[in-house]
Amino acid sequence: MFFWLSLLFALGFSLIHYSSKYLDFIKDKPQSRFLSFAGGIAVSYVFIHLLPELNHYQHQLEETLQEGAFRFVEHHIYVIAMLGLAAFYGLERTVKTSKKKQFHSNQSSAGVFWVHISSFFIYNAVIGYLLIREEYSGPWEMFFYFIALSIHFITNDRALRRDHQQIYDQYGRILLSFATLLGWVIGALVEVHEFYISILVAFLAGGIVLNVLKEELPEEKESSFTAFSLGLVFYSVLLLII
Repeated sequence: MFFWLSLLFALGFSLIHYSSKYLDFIKDKPQSRFLSFAGGIAVSYVFIHLLPELNHYQHQLEETLQEGAFRFVEHHIYVIAMLGLAAFYGLERTVKTSKKKQFHSNQSSAGVFWVHISSFFIYNAVIGYLLIREEYSGPWEMFFYFIALSIHFITNDRALRRDHQQIYDQYGRILLSFATLLGWVIGALVEVHEFYISILVAFLAGGIVLNVLKEELPEEKESSFTAFSLGLVFYSVLLLII
């Protein structure tokens, strides 16, 4: 059951990226209520699901590294998550700097685009892999995972399109659509050692936290605290009762 359900959700992730070009409400200025509601869901996902998940992976790393040179380092997983946040922030700054140098247009250079999209390709592939390899307590937990990250993907698409414009619609959205399916296929065929998955998930978590703060919490003039609170409470209750 989980196998086919995870395939359905992997196809759903791909469809979201592929059809993002045609979603009018994320092309230009966002509808503040939707973005605020999405921000509430994203923050709830980070604090109630993602951060506790990192604690699980911390135990996995401790068991693997207990005999190595890194056994004296505490909180390995959180250090990796911090490095992930720093790496994605560095990419964002590179994109912004590139856009400033492109006087004739408001988009980054092609080289910066490919570096940026490659990082999100890995980002999406890991999410696709976890869709089938994560241990879910039931179908509803998988469904809530899909909902939270679908909203996250929508806001990521909006940000990537804003930074790269036509080249994102031409290549980026298709590559990201393929990435989630590729991650799912890898997960269906191969079980990657949890040590490597823990490192990737922690690095990914840093990127998710950065993107949540950067894209899914709208500016004060565009935000709706009521919608944000509704999203936060609604999704938190769902996560806590499953």
